[in-house]
Amino acid sequence: MSFRKPWRKLDRRTAASAPDRYACYELGDAGGDTLGFGTGVLRDELKEAVAYGDAAKVRWELAESPEHAERIRDAHVEK
Repeated sequence: MSFRKPWRKLDRRTAASAPDRYACYELGDAGGDTLGFGTGVLRDELKEAVAYGDAAKVRWELAESPEHAERIRDAHVEK
């Protein structure tokens, strides 16, 4: 299940302005289809995603800790 938030364009500007906090993030392709989920310090993770260039869009939910980010991910990943 995807996040119910609007997609943001995944580019250097988005990565640079992302909060420097733990989060669960969802990466998507240009059509808005989900490519995958990840967790970590959001700004660092998005900078890496931009460098790899596999995704065009992103959306996220902030977390209080790494464990909280993983719980958010687990709640959204289809089983």
